[in-house]
Amino acid sequence: MPRHWLSCLMLALCALAAPAAHAVDITVDEGPPAGVRGQRVGPSVPTLRLTGMIEPGDADKLESVLARIAGQGPAKSDRPLTTIEMNSMGGSLPDGFQIGLTLRKHRMIAVVRRQGLCVSSCALAFLGGNMRSTSPAAPYPDECNIEIGGKVAFHNFFLNSNGLRQATSSDPVQSRLQGFTDARGGAASLVKYAGEMGLQPNFVASLMGRPVDEFQYIETVGQFLSFHVCPIGLQRPSIPIEQQAKNVCFNSLGLTQAVQKLVVTPMTEAQAKLYLLERLQENMQASKAKGRLAAQLSNGAVMRVKDEIDKLYEDLQAAGVALPDIVGPTFEIGSRQSGVYEPMCYVSLSPTEPDKFDVAVQGPRGMTEPQRQPPGNARRLFLFDRNDVINPRPK
Repeated sequence: MPRHWLSCLMLALCALAAPAAHAVDITVDEGPPAGVRGQRVGPSVPTLRLTGMIEPGDADKLESVLARIAGQGPAKSDRPLTTIEMNSMGGSLPDGFQIGLTLRKHRMIAVVRRQGLCVSSCALAFLGGNMRSTSPAAPYPDECNIEIGGKVAFHNFFLNSNGLRQATSSDPVQSRLQGFTDARGGAASLVKYAGEMGLQPNFVASLMGRPVDEFQYIETVGQFLSFHVCPIGLQRPSIPIEQQAKNVCFNSLGLTQAVQKLVVTPMTEAQAKLYLLERLQENMQASKAKGRLAAQLSNGAVMRVKDEIDKLYEDLQAAGVALPDIVGPTFEIGSRQSGVYEPMCYVSLSPTEPDKFDVAVQGPRGMTEPQRQPPGNARRLFLFDRNDVINPRPK
């Protein structure tokens, strides 16, 4: 499939800017990497910067640069090769796909800085640079991607009309057939790329169903989560901690709509373990569970002594029982429908560390681990409602 037939710019921008466009510029900063707070840490690792229009051949240019860096020494298996800062209005769609695959191949972290702009094919390429840490306790914002204030946006592709006229100017019917074939090929490539990036199935339908001049920005919490990217500079939400606990519950359950008649019940740290053990005791009695830990749960003497409660709680966690770590204020979140109360989650949050919280979900047979987990390096995203705008689009 020819690489010249697609452009991922807005039509107006394509018509005005294409004659003066220059291929993307890739620069390499050979200095040591910047730490989380700006200090220089670790051995010397280059930082790349990609700026300008993406044109055919730019993906090969980037591959050559990264192959040279990779050849200077092996990277740790659980660490990215290096970071690439991106600032581009987009350009060639096939090269955008290939740049994204190249970033994923070399385990790169793509970053858009504050006031930076990465749209169109640049945004699609950017998604390849979101390698996740294998450590569940990566410090925020380690390996994060979008600095608050940076803009990343997607929009529908369109055919390069200049290329079509050059190829079929003497045959209008053939021109239409070529346009249909090329558009179908572009859609197939987009579907394939979205699958390789692990995007949600509705991403392609949403993108192709909008006008080419209408952009979808990464601005809400839900969008950050669905695109698997991480904000840099995100503070804890300025809402009551019980509301944060409710958001953790909703995000852990994957709920997108508010539950009517929600009940949030606070517990002190001293009460939480005893209360959760009592709930667990009820579940075990209902299921007629047996064994040493079940016997201890039913022992009234054990359940009256704090040290014994703490030890039993730890033993049950070690045995794989889904009990949340008590790290601060703890809440039971439940719903009351038709007069019947049903618990949904048990959430404990640290009042001082926004990435430190734990949750257990109330299932039909007792407490379970949530199926949806927060990003290891940006757990604080779960403290927000999915519809909260944390990186507003330009006005």
